[in-house]
Amino acid sequence: MAGGKKKSSTLPSKLQKTLSSIWQDKHMVLFKAEYTFLVTAVLWFLEIGINIWVIQKVEYTEIDWKAYMDEVEGVINGTYDYTQLKGDTGPLVYPAGFVYIFTGLYYVTDHGQNIRLGQYVFAVFYLITLLLVFRIYHCTKKVPPYVFFFVCCASYRIHSIFVLRLFNDPVAMMLLFGAINLFLDGRWTLGCALYSLAVSVKMNVLLFAPGLLFLLLCEFGLWKTLPKLTLCAVIQLVLGLPFLLVNPVGYFSRAFDLGRQFLFKWTVNWRFLPEDVFLSRYFHLALLLAHITTLVLFALKRWKRSGNSIWSILADQSERKETVHKLNADQTVLVLFTSNFIGMCFSRSLHYQFYVWYFHTLPYLLWSGGVKKLAHLLRVLILGLIELSWNTYPSTNYSSLSLHVCHFIILLCLWLNPTPALPSQKSDNKAKRH
Repeated sequence: MAGGKKKSSTLPSKLQKTLSSIWQDKHMVLFKAEYTFLVTAVLWFLEIGINIWVIQKVEYTEIDWKAYMDEVEGVINGTYDYTQLKGDTGPLVYPAGFVYIFTGLYYVTDHGQNIRLGQYVFAVFYLITLLLVFRIYHCTKKVPPYVFFFVCCASYRIHSIFVLRLFNDPVAMMLLFGAINLFLDGRWTLGCALYSLAVSVKMNVLLFAPGLLFLLLCEFGLWKTLPKLTLCAVIQLVLGLPFLLVNPVGYFSRAFDLGRQFLFKWTVNWRFLPEDVFLSRYFHLALLLAHITTLVLFALKRWKRSGNSIWSILADQSERKETVHKLNADQTVLVLFTSNFIGMCFSRSLHYQFYVWYFHTLPYLLWSGGVKKLAHLLRVLILGLIELSWNTYPSTNYSSLSLHVCHFIILLCLWLNPTPALPSQKSDNKAKRH
């Protein structure tokens, strides 16, 4: 009994010390990364009210929801040939995971008719996504807490993508951030499975693939990475099996169409180009070459630690030299977010709903840059200019150019970012003994 009293009495004292510490540092709560959890918790509960207000007060605008429902309704009615599945905006161009998830939403929303209920389901997706994103930032403690206001409450476009447009992009990103959380917990196999599920909802998640491959090789070496890559592939095959059995070529050509042509009128990032240049295959090939080249340069010069050869990463863990270390949370997130960001920089076209592909990663990338003189105010200004570019409809020469300038500044800062120092092997062994 005495022990129980002592234990219960320590809880108020710990809480009192925590509150006292917060009160003493009240002027720094918004600037110290250790208060990330406190600030994000307040913002998350505030977001519940914001989402309810948006759903109730802002008019819903139909864009793709009806098309999604038409596409999955075709599957429900027994059509498994992907070339025969379409909605009022065109053919079905998403992998099988999309079909299963939106079939569930089809039934939940009374065959897609109860749009208000669908909006609340997507509000839940939004809140889950924020929890996953905030946990990533909490693990890395890289970004000052005041920035999280811009990550959630201040973005009209992101709220619109989730609860006013009901796009499939947020669903894919929610699963992706769930996978990253699993990676940070060291649960790589389960994380790869969830990552593959995210890819099955929308193909944009593949922009994280080069970074994920690099991380897997760093963690496990080539031979132990192969089973995880196989797992990702098997999940895609299992999910697509009903469609593959009917028309395998039709399924892959529609669900994973890498050569898909985008309309110039919807582009956010290339408005300043003449339309014939935008549609040119040579332009697309040039972007692809620039994308691959930049990824290779980052992998060899920035992601890989100095003193380690690329061959040491491919080697099995048991055969590696002492200089090869596992990546920590900060390095893991940096590689994944940078990989995706490079893909965004060289995308053939960015449409308005694609903003969610990298929106939640931007603060981390800005505060990870290697330019110390890039002050807080300038970073916030870049976030504001990017937000403005994505909220300019239709896009203009100036909005698309400003977006590219902001992208270039972030990419340059990431390139100038020195490789994070790692503890020596001796200190690692010493820490293990203790």
